[in-house]
Amino acid sequence: MSNIIAENKIDHKIAVLVNDNVITSYDIIQRLKLIAIINGNNINIQNNQAMLNNIVDELIQEKVKIDKINEYNIKIDEIEYNEFELNFFKNNNIDRSQILSLLSKNNINYEELKNLLKYELSWNKLIRGLFLRLTSVSELEIDEIISKNPDISPQQAQSLVIKRQLDLQSSKLLRDIMNEATIDYK
Repeated sequence: MSNIIAENKIDHKIAVLVNDNVITSYDIIQRLKLIAIINGNNINIQNNQAMLNNIVDELIQEKVKIDKINEYNIKIDEIEYNEFELNFFKNNNIDRSQILSLLSKNNINYEELKNLLKYELSWNKLIRGLFLRLTSVSELEIDEIISKNPDISPQQAQSLVIKRQLDLQSSKLLRDIMNEATIDYK
């Protein structure tokens, strides 16, 4: 019995503190398995450390994003989430039932995936709220995109230009809040 308790303590060890938010080794392993399942990757000796490092970085970024999302009181309703999840599976060519089955087999709660998607949706909503009014699209940009891919409509080209601008603003904001964050590796 004491071995089981010891293993549970190891699984829940604090790995990183981000602005007083805790990331445990358990969180890291759960996210590692979740991302491996979503991406269809096998975790092995060759890619384990690189994947772990990427996961830790993603979790740290997620924590600072959540702080900013909470600062602006961004809320997601069930309809928004369901649409986002549906698009996530569709855009990534993933069978939802298969992923849910794999999550269950690997002892990963569906809430892990749901939280990951909610945070992503909330961040996107924050970025759109902060920066959408600052975006502008020129005919030259639209024409350039259409010339590279004639199958794209002008509206799709415009959406791509806006997405590119919002992605740039998102990167800048994330870089700024990461620079201000207090990150303590344990």
